Amino acid sequence: MATFTNVIQPSLEEVLNKDYKLKGNWKSSFFKNNNPIILELGCGKGEYTVGLAQRFPDKNFIGVDIKGARMWRGASFSLRNNISNAAFLRTHIEHIASFFAPAEVAEIWITFPDPQEKRIRAKKRLTSSNFLALYKKFIEPAGLIHLKTDNSLLYNYTHQLALHNGLELRLNTNDLYNSGIEDQALLSIKTFYESQFLAQGIPIKYLKFTLNGHDSFLEPPFEEKC
Repeated sequence: MATFTNVIQPSLEEVLNKDYKLKGNWKSSFFKNNNPIILELGCGKGEYTVGLAQRFPDKNFIGVDIKGARMWRGASFSLRNNISNAAFLRTHIEHIASFFAPAEVAEIWITFPDPQEKRIRAKKRLTSSNFLALYKKFIEPAGLIHLKTDNSLLYNYTHQLALHNGLELRLNTNDLYNSGIEDQALLSIKTFYESQFLAQGIPIKYLKFTLNGHDSFLEPPFEEKC
């Protein structure tokens, strides 16, 4: 992927405890437009990044993951099909604040992440209080965060965390495809894993919320109820 014009692969030295050169400059220097920027964190093969980019040509999408072998599929598809509003960033999500300036990102999608089911690993969940504090550094004040998951623990944990911190829940369902929601961005794009879960009869859970101007976040107190 080093030859792909739509892939950014910085070294650790370029981002560890410092700002990457594109921070604050994605619209002007990379996309060459002033359209909103939407991230997909833990993008895997990039199915959501590519699908959203095709449906919303007036927005810019960046898939973020550390596993280049999986990301290659979405990146190569985007190049072959001239999808100029889709890009891919290969990095650890723990370093994500090194890449984006305050209010530079309009929305964040988190699609089928590792639920990190053991309590001791809760801080590694992409919807944990630690990660929400990271996202707060660069998402717009009213920016949306979307979570799609098959995992009941992660869904309930994130729901509890949102309620515990007084976050504004815009949409909330534990069975998306039987919820009556008609949003085609939600219903028409299915990742490889999502299709497998649905074939097994596992309901898909979905949350959409904002951070409501919070700067810090507390973990929910009773995770054993998840």
